[in-house]
Amino acid sequence: MNLILRPRLARLSRKCPRQFSTQAPESLETQDDWTNFQQTRSSLKTLMDSLTRYGSHQTSNWSMRNPLHKPAKDATLSALLASGAHFGHASSRMNPNFMPYAYGTRAGITLIDLDHTLPLLRRAAKLVRAITANDGQIVFIGTRPDLRPVVQKAAFRLGEQGFHVGERWLPGTLTNKWQMFGHDTVRSKRIIPDLVILLNPIQNMNAIQECALTNVPTIGIIDSNVDPRIVMYPIPANDESPRTAEIIAGVLSIAGREGIALRQAEEARMRLAVDTAWEDFPATEEAVSEFEKKEEQEDTKPLDGEESFDY
Repeated sequence: MNLILRPRLARLSRKCPRQFSTQAPESLETQDDWTNFQQTRSSLKTLMDSLTRYGSHQTSNWSMRNPLHKPAKDATLSALLASGAHFGHASSRMNPNFMPYAYGTRAGITLIDLDHTLPLLRRAAKLVRAITANDGQIVFIGTRPDLRPVVQKAAFRLGEQGFHVGERWLPGTLTNKWQMFGHDTVRSKRIIPDLVILLNPIQNMNAIQECALTNVPTIGIIDSNVDPRIVMYPIPANDESPRTAEIIAGVLSIAGREGIALRQAEEARMRLAVDTAWEDFPATEEAVSEFEKKEEQEDTKPLDGEESFDY
């Protein structure tokens, strides 16, 4: 159909040199000019109406803040590249222990090898999923102004098992908990988290040291100027890019939400099994009583060849 209508469209384009304009020319001197214009506009309208059903409408739902509000379940190399996760610091500032995660140097800038970043991010996501599935508590730490909404959203996805620090880590929060929170609070609530995720670890070295003293595992975004050994589960990436932090925090928080869903499903299955067992308990008790009666009857029944005496 398109091949048939294409010559008509070409002819009409020659008649209407203003690129299919449906507006009147600047001057219509004679009646024939006005008649030709009306015919051309009518033909174009008919042609457009007939071709409309063969066209397509392209819509785009992408927005720049999607990694924050609607994070992906799993990160991809293209998403990390688009966020600038591969940009490190100047090559002169590269930490020697970061060498295994460096891809190379360009224009004096260390490039991070995202082929290492992606599997380490997935490993961290598995850890988060396992901790939340076992009713663990997770703290997200991002103390820069551009990271505060990121940690807030990530903690919100975990519900009662998620917490965040967006302003400043108070020294002694974990190592001096008795004076910080009080004896009653420490005895009645869980103060020590099961996992701490740091989006800017260099600015929160006090938190990392306290986690190490209290045996709390840590996950951190490690840039090229940072020693990867300061955290237990490093994720080599650009720690100054808010979009990179959104992607990583989104992947980890989605994994944590999946762990919560798994735990809730397991609890529901266990409750159903207990309820079913209690429903079957009367029938089981009746069967046991009947079996015991039969056993008693068998015990009192005389054996073959024996006489029964009534005392």
